[in-house]
Amino acid sequence: MLPVLRPGDWLWVRRGARVRAGDLVLARLPGNPSQLIVKRAAWPQGDGWWLESDNQRAGGRRDSWDFGAVPVVGRVVARYRPVLSLPVFFLAR
Repeated sequence: MLPVLRPGDWLWVRRGARVRAGDLVLARLPGNPSQLIVKRAAWPQGDGWWLESDNQRAGGRRDSWDFGAVPVVGRVVARYRPVLSLPVFFLAR
């Protein structure tokens, strides 16, 4: 199975978009709000979402199992490659 995101992918994120379980979302890392993370929304909990990594066995993974539910910045609507690589456009989900 190929990873959803690869190094060098760029993301088109819609801020404040409605989030559903299974969507890829952008959130701020708790404890370091200057760092953004992309995770899969699992379920709503309180004022935030429970976020999970696609690969739970990956070394160094950080998700809601480590820091709990977090507010979501936006929903990933597409990923694409920069002009310098192959011009490929993929819809999220």
